[in-house]
Amino acid sequence: MAIQFNFISSMLILLHLTRSFAKAREAGGSGGGSGGGGGGGVIDVVAKFCAKADEKTDLSKPLLDAWKEACASTSLAKIVIPKGTYFLSTATLDGPCKAPIELQVEGTMKAPVDPGAFKEPKWIAFNRIENFKLSVGGVFDGQGTTAYKREGCDKHNFCGSLPINLRFDFLTNAMIQGITTKDSKQFHVNVLGCKNITFEHFTVSAPGESPNTVGIHIGRSDGVNVLNTEIKTGDDCVSIGDGSKNLVINGVTCGPGHGISIGSLGLFKNEEPVDGVIVKNCTLTNTSNGVRIKSWPGAEPGTCSNIHFEDITVTNVNSPIIIDQKYCQWNKCKINEESKVKLSNISFKNIHGTSALPEAVKIICSATLPCENVELADIEITHSGPTGPAVSQCSNVKPKVSGKQNPAACSTPVPANPTPTS
Repeated sequence: MAIQFNFISSMLILLHLTRSFAKAREAGGSGGGSGGGGGGGVIDVVAKFCAKADEKTDLSKPLLDAWKEACASTSLAKIVIPKGTYFLSTATLDGPCKAPIELQVEGTMKAPVDPGAFKEPKWIAFNRIENFKLSVGGVFDGQGTTAYKREGCDKHNFCGSLPINLRFDFLTNAMIQGITTKDSKQFHVNVLGCKNITFEHFTVSAPGESPNTVGIHIGRSDGVNVLNTEIKTGDDCVSIGDGSKNLVINGVTCGPGHGISIGSLGLFKNEEPVDGVIVKNCTLTNTSNGVRIKSWPGAEPGTCSNIHFEDITVTNVNSPIIIDQKYCQWNKCKINEESKVKLSNISFKNIHGTSALPEAVKIICSATLPCENVELADIEITHSGPTGPAVSQCSNVKPKVSGKQNPAACSTPVPANPTPTS
């Protein structure tokens, strides 16, 4: 109920924002300047600040100048980046601002190709803003194909020093609508410390072989909604880190990619609980995982509870349903130890389709902290191949089972050395 209430309240807030921005457009007209008095109105970066859509002239200063003016306005303001293709070296758009603000991106912005051009692991960042909207139809092109070819990037963690396309840090009441991010050098989107932020009709596009290019990563945020979104990438389509609560992931199309994942959890000290996640009405195609919870063996303690996956369609997915508390990337773990992350109140309901491997259901829980109150309801996943039909593997869990179960729930023992997941 808490998740449903949070989702509805978030939508009401965002509806209010949308109406407010519409009124601002009517009041501000479509000129290149700002309104009188307290500012506001429409600020066109080309008309007012001489931005050039020539793919060479840096958009950074015109954009920052426009942001400074809009952020200082005591009435609603909208910044417009018109159609065209712009070069943008980097930009951090800081709040707090004095009134709601909208950034309307109609064109395409391109990042520097050379990863060495970045002093920090971010390209465009939005920081400490309240009542913010980013729209509509624009493209943020990270030009990451050169970074993807760096030797060893898919096997070592230095990829973390590469720039993230879009960072949203400590925003309150925000909507990101109708935007595309493509070919980021690292994560496409990172959401940290936000409250009530919605991504709707959002698009992520990167090759399936692009390393560490998570679509949307969410951490330590409350009330994040990802709705009617298409993600094609080389890592998790959506990843949910510690401290995330009251999340709704609805209507996401994922593939290629690594699926929709909670975690990995338990790697770092002082991780905060994950509590209240709904993943619903999602479609995953040709992904390495479907819906997943993953935590590191050994390492640090944590909790993850009230997680619900429902109405999920999988097509040719390697591991459609998975809890993996032996997750061990790059062999940087104590594989013979048990995870210290407690998992409870987890459901998988009405999940159907096809598995690329026999292990359609794999629930590997901690021996020292067994999973509690796990439910499997109406599972219909098939596999056709030389290794036999689909199987369901379980360890350290006694799930509640209802409805159709294909494969039969927990009918196959987990092997001594389970197949690692990516």
